[in-house]
Amino acid sequence: MSLSAACPKSMEYGPCGGVSADGLCELGDFPCTFVGLPVRPWTGIDGVNIPPRAEPTPQAVATAELLDGGRIVVGDFSARALDEDSLRQCAAALAGEVDIVLAGDANDARVQFPPSLRVALMKAQGLRVWAGFNARDRNRVALEAELHGLRAVGVDGVHCVTGDHTASGHRADAMPVFDLDATEMTALARSLGHLVSVAAQPGRMPAESRLPLVLEKERAGAEVCFVDHCGGVEPVAGFVREAREAGSQLRFIACVPVVFDRESAATLAAFPGIALPAGYVDAIASAADPRGAGIEAAVELSERMLDIDGVLGVDLSGGPGPGQELAFAQALAQIAGRLKA
Repeated sequence: MSLSAACPKSMEYGPCGGVSADGLCELGDFPCTFVGLPVRPWTGIDGVNIPPRAEPTPQAVATAELLDGGRIVVGDFSARALDEDSLRQCAAALAGEVDIVLAGDANDARVQFPPSLRVALMKAQGLRVWAGFNARDRNRVALEAELHGLRAVGVDGVHCVTGDHTASGHRADAMPVFDLDATEMTALARSLGHLVSVAAQPGRMPAESRLPLVLEKERAGAEVCFVDHCGGVEPVAGFVREAREAGSQLRFIACVPVVFDRESAATLAAFPGIALPAGYVDAIASAADPRGAGIEAAVELSERMLDIDGVLGVDLSGGPGPGQELAFAQALAQIAGRLKA
């Protein structure tokens, strides 16, 4: 049996970020297909000739130049699904505050606007947009079409992830597709001239696979790496240092958790395998003013992350509880303003 046939997400270049601490698949009481195996070297998409890489789009060039200037503040974008007014309000709150937003597909598989439409609506509000892009819901034809659509609307970057299985969200009735995985999508996106980012999960099992997997994604075409929550400054610094020692030229962005109430803490905790600095959430939750404490904690941790050699920016990461989308955007704007000042 091939690895892709054994993996519930049909991955060729695994593992994904959902492996539990004891090496089990996120979908059940069975081991991840890729645990104990070496990371597969990048050899392309089986049976597919990937087009030669196009010249970078003007937006890709501008985003790369922005990153190379350092101290970039990215904000995770959240708005009510299928609600244009909510999207515009949240975009307006962030415009002129964060340098760029990361607008990903929801991890719980809810129905929402396609990435290209979401990007077009946000760019109309004056935002630079990094589009999160997953393989959960689309076959390779739809993925390629969406990548062309993102190019047409002038997306500023594409963040390729394999995505969470539909069984782990609230649309378990939806068929999971996973025709491609994050590494394969990276190559397709780069072939169209997009600036491509990928995620690294240094704190997740199997730990020995995390750096080699990111290096293979770089070979496939990734230029930027978002380092996921893995316990604080020291683990991020160690991962970036090891990547540099291995010859990586990736630009690194460190994720910083934004928590200011129980709902935002629960949203962040829902991501599999997340590791926050010791006592981070408890200190915020026990404060007399949790919102103020959460903003202060994010500013302080961001400054420390930005001092890491090789880290060019931070991603203010997390999400709001239901109905708190605008309040979350306003908190991100306040944190970004503090960092820029």
